[in-house]
Amino acid sequence: MFSEKVEHLIQALSLMPSVGKKTAQRLAIHLLQHDRAAATQIANAINAAVGSVGSCQRCRNLSEHPICHICRDSRRNDSLICVVEGPMDVIAIEQSTNFSGRYFVLMGHLSPLDGIGPNELGLDILEATLQSGQTQELILATNVNAEGDATAYYLAELARKYGVSTSRIAFGVPMGGELEYTDSYTLGHAFERRTQF
Repeated sequence: MFSEKVEHLIQALSLMPSVGKKTAQRLAIHLLQHDRAAATQIANAINAAVGSVGSCQRCRNLSEHPICHICRDSRRNDSLICVVEGPMDVIAIEQSTNFSGRYFVLMGHLSPLDGIGPNELGLDILEATLQSGQTQELILATNVNAEGDATAYYLAELARKYGVSTSRIAFGVPMGGELEYTDSYTLGHAFERRTQF
């Protein structure tokens, strides 16, 4: 239907999460028909980011510097480390909370069937940080699923080895949520981790 290069653009755009074939077609046609300047700007930004963004040597978050801006911030509390699965989790916490500690970004979760073990998650870096004796609490903010739970358990055992206390972020029924529409897994966890009122 389209020329080879337009089809290639559509296929490339459809590689993005949550972008299906129809959305990719609309994006491609819009960029080519109405906004070529934006298309060039997007292409340049992607090239620049891919060429210069790597991982922070301390926390593994995305950074164009060896040490990211959060790790360089002297106002952050070195005794608190929040462990998350990905960079989007850091953004969510920074935008929604007053957390002032440090982060450690796993860039995934433990998944032996997929060949993802402690080494792939950079846990040697985290272990060296725990070993330094500066960390007092490891806050586990992994996803609430089987892999996230297994990862949190592994991290708690690692922290215990160095005398570091661990906590897990609370989860359960969302604010404004109605019980009848809450899935059984979430509701079960909410009951198990209920607190005094």
